[in-house]
Amino acid sequence: MEISAAAHYRILVIGGGAGGCAASHRFRKLAPRKQLAVIEPNELHYYQPGFTLVGAGFKKLSQCRKLTSEVLNPENVWLRNLAVEINPKDNSVTLKYLNNVVDGDVFSDGSEIKYDVLIVAPGLQLRYELIDGLPEALSSPGVISVYTAATAPKAHSTIQNFKGGNAVFTLPNTPVKCAGAGQKICYVADEIFTKNGIRDKCHLTYNTNLNDSFDVPEYAAALNKIIAAKKVQLNTRRNLIKVDPIKKEATFELLNEKAVPNGKTEVQKYDLLHVVPPCSSIEVLRKCKALTNAGGWLDVNAETLQSTKFDNVFGIGDCLGTPNKKTAAAVYSQLRTLDRNVKAFMNGKQLDGKYNGYSSCPFLVSRRSVVFAEFTPEGPYETFPFNQAKPMYISYLMKRHILPFIYWNFGLNGHWLGPAKVRKLLHLGLV
Repeated sequence: MEISAAAHYRILVIGGGAGGCAASHRFRKLAPRKQLAVIEPNELHYYQPGFTLVGAGFKKLSQCRKLTSEVLNPENVWLRNLAVEINPKDNSVTLKYLNNVVDGDVFSDGSEIKYDVLIVAPGLQLRYELIDGLPEALSSPGVISVYTAATAPKAHSTIQNFKGGNAVFTLPNTPVKCAGAGQKICYVADEIFTKNGIRDKCHLTYNTNLNDSFDVPEYAAALNKIIAAKKVQLNTRRNLIKVDPIKKEATFELLNEKAVPNGKTEVQKYDLLHVVPPCSSIEVLRKCKALTNAGGWLDVNAETLQSTKFDNVFGIGDCLGTPNKKTAAAVYSQLRTLDRNVKAFMNGKQLDGKYNGYSSCPFLVSRRSVVFAEFTPEGPYETFPFNQAKPMYISYLMKRHILPFIYWNFGLNGHWLGPAKVRKLLHLGLV
């Protein structure tokens, strides 16, 4: 239904992904009915951590999606618009009109809506176009990426039908959504090649911008053993800058230990190329200098998740300029903090919720085992009373079955606030 009049909402949420959806459910009772609105233009909601499972052949894409109307709270307002401008000084957001809207409400083009409290949760933007030749190469044989609904199914079929040669995997020199996905699909490819009897015809190379396989040393040590056992060539301090699908060449810039290009490049021939795309904050945030840091990410206090400049603005998820890894696991621990702090702010009280930077990355290292990495910027922060750096079948079951169940049934509706209580219980209250 098109709405032509301007509106004012007690709480306005930009984004209906993992963070925005969960926050809108969680904060429903903080505003009168229909006084909490969610700006989300997409008709479909995807379980994005499942894209790796699609690429691995464990799940179908249809198992990783639902209608947005199914996951948002019907007592809130769903605005099927695109946010194109945020004016935090004026407490307003300007919207773009979208055609062919079936579900939800839509404002006319250029409408400005007001808010009392703003929750910024639009996720991030995949920037395939920042790599020369990559957008065109993605439609060519052998070039794949598990990062979108459109490309994840091709990843599985390409790996499954691979006949041998150079298989090259990448991780870019930007913050990314799920920094472990490039490794996961590399390990799965190794296993599929082995199962298909062609592993001896394949040379696997993992190229990362990091100084090691992962930037949590305790997990890097475990992953390096797996990389060595699988005979994958690990190239550190590499950043993909160009793809030539005709010559089947991938060009990398070489980096120093601080991830700064040193002026040298390296060309690698490929028969299969998996690309983790560079990422940035979305355009509406990049344009809003008042809300962002130098990198274009939402500038918030890393503990309270409140804007450093505007007290009535909070953030959650991949859009944040905080030091944690950008994962769904981080979202729900952040929600625990927001739950306390948004309520405190609206009641005129001091903010006492503190996010410790928790995130998690379950590394699928084979078709039956996972290294279940949990960490903060200070190092491992594990939930279970066993060595999670060791590849285990129980961790695989968590990744494939339990985490998706939690996401759909407890995460999106705001009931799952991360594993803090489980961790405390399993460690007898000692953490």
